[in-house]
Order: sequence, then structure tokens, then C-alpha cells
Amino acid sequence: MSARRADPRRERRRLAALNYHESAAFARGIQLVGGVDEVGRGPLAGPVVAACVVSAKPLLLEGLDDSKVVPRERREHLALQIRERCNGWAIGSASIEEIDRLNIYRATLLAMERALEALAALPDLLLVDAMHVAGFAGEQQALIHGDARSATIAAASIIAKVHRDGLLTELHQRYPAYGFDEHKGYATRRHLEALRAHGPCPIHRRSFLGNLHAVSLFDTLDGQE
Repeated sequence: MSARRADPRRERRRLAALNYHESAAFARGIQLVGGVDEVGRGPLAGPVVAACVVSAKPLLLEGLDDSKVVPRERREHLALQIRERCNGWAIGSASIEEIDRLNIYRATLLAMERALEALAALPDLLLVDAMHVAGFAGEQQALIHGDARSATIAAASIIAKVHRDGLLTELHQRYPAYGFDEHKGYATRRHLEALRAHGPCPIHRRSFLGNLHAVSLFDTLDGQE
């Protein structure tokens, strides 16, 4: 934990600011606030995963923040705390095939809609990280950089990140040559070198590799599972 967060008073102020939108909603009579976010828009492989976290009170969890700035061990601990303290949470995803067919933006929205559909009870207000979820009929608010400005969105980003990282770690056992347990599908040097050496495997996104001028790599897919 950083020195900034080691000071309990600073951390309380930071968490109060992170819960600003949630607290404002509760103050005007909203009962349940949901935050939805996704992970996995940029990788070359694997699904895009979204999560929604619903709460009836501010989430004052020490260290809660955008999943991109929270260390792995802390993310996993926070994910457990979030599940225990929130009123509801759910995960949705869009497959590699859906990403290639729809494009990543529409696939991301699909994953968010599936997360909402999986909830036991929908929120009265939905906070979204810079997107509008057309499939949600209730009140919603798009927040630019929402995962750094909203506690429920930050919580959703952590739930989604921990879930997706677990999926890619499992997929590493099936396709060990690519190092998915290390880079989770992102375009690291090791990943690109593995693609050059072995070609893509079935969980690679064809549309993304095309953007890397690697379409010809798919010739090696014939005969693979």
C-alpha cells in the first residue's frame, strides 16, 4: 500500500470522494446503486468480461480503486470483501467469436448487458465507465474515467479483472506455449514472439491479429481444436 493510503485520514477522505456519486444518489432517495465496468478490451486473446456491483450504501473498503492500479494480491483480497459487503454482483462476458463478429465495442456492451441480466435485483441507478448500456431501462450515468471516480465502478472493475485473470490462467494450462498466465492475452513481447513461433491458437481474436498485420498466422489454425 502506498504512503498516501497508509494515512488513515487520507484514506477516509479518498474513499469519501470515490463514493461521491453513490452518496449523492442515496441522499436523493435512490435505494440501490450499481456500477458496471469491463476488462479485456485490448488483449489479443480471450473474452471481454464485464461485472456489475450493486450496493445500498457507500463501499468504504480500504484500498478500493481502479483495478489497473491495484496490485494483484490486493485485488484478490478486495474481490472477496466486495462480494461479502455489496448487495449483489454478477459477471457477463462476450466470446472471442462475438468480438470478431460484432467488434470490441459492441461485444463490450453485450458483456455488460449479460452481467446486468445475471443480477438477482437490478439497481435503481447504474453508473457506467464512459458508456451507455442501451439494454438497461433504468436511470444511468456515464462517467469518464469512472473506475477512478466511482466506488461501485471500481469494485466492478476488480471483480471483472480477478475473474478474467483466472480464466486466462486456466487457459494457459490448455495453451502453455503463449504464456497467458503471465500477460493475460495482452500484446507483450513474449506473447508476440510466441505468435510468430507457433501461430495463433483458437482463443486468439482474429480481428485483432489482423490489425497487427498477422492475418496469415491463421493458416496454422487448420487442424487445431
